[in-house]
Amino acid sequence: MSTRDRALLDEVETLLAMEAHRDHPLHSALSRLYHRHLEQRDRLERLVNIADGFQQSAQQDLHQTRHQLDRQLRRQRKLSRIADRYQDLLHERNQALEDASSRDPLTGLANRRRINRQLKRTIAESERRGRPFSLAMVDIDHFKRINDRYGHAAGDRALIVLAQALESALRVDDFCGRWGGEEFLVVLPNTDLVQAESMVTRLCDRLRDLDLGLAPDGPRVTASGFITEHRPREDYRDTIRRADRALLSAKRDGRDRLYQAE
Repeated sequence: MSTRDRALLDEVETLLAMEAHRDHPLHSALSRLYHRHLEQRDRLERLVNIADGFQQSAQQDLHQTRHQLDRQLRRQRKLSRIADRYQDLLHERNQALEDASSRDPLTGLANRRRINRQLKRTIAESERRGRPFSLAMVDIDHFKRINDRYGHAAGDRALIVLAQALESALRVDDFCGRWGGEEFLVVLPNTDLVQAESMVTRLCDRLRDLDLGLAPDGPRVTASGFITEHRPREDYRDTIRRADRALLSAKRDGRDRLYQAE
């Protein structure tokens, strides 16, 4: 209520209280109007108080709801971060398992499983681009003699040295894996038979000069090898079988030599 309205009510209340005005014809009507106004004012104040209380309660409820929502959002973000970390950890674990299952545990080179996958990709890329690729199998000659003379632990160390030498001698796009025992398979993308022969010859020469660190007078490594060029629309397993037959021929003919598969 404004100051002006309060002053007017005070003036009406004063006039109604004066004895001189009690017999005035309008005294009764003004008195009823005044008291009706007071009743309306009291009712309005009660409604205002109720509205204020409701608004305060609503604000408190809203504040509490916001607080609960903020807490739930913080919890959800925390759970999301935990879930993200778990997913990352799970991905890393799966990647580690995949890597472990596709690598030879001794040399760290690809095992047969990974070699087969790589060959499928290489064939698809070769056919898509219309470019040749070749395979080479390198078998260490008389490796059993190393195990018999120096022990299997020394033989394992020798295989690790051989694997490192093979891998370091290859180009960026080449691929080397342990096919089994002392046999290593080399995949040579974008390489025809003539280029493959030159590369594998240098590779065998490098192995021949390699010091396995077994003893001061330890044996030198020689290798029998085969090379073959993949034929269009040929299954990679047929390519390997052709090359494997060439490797057997190299061994029968005295080892330490390189053959081309028919």
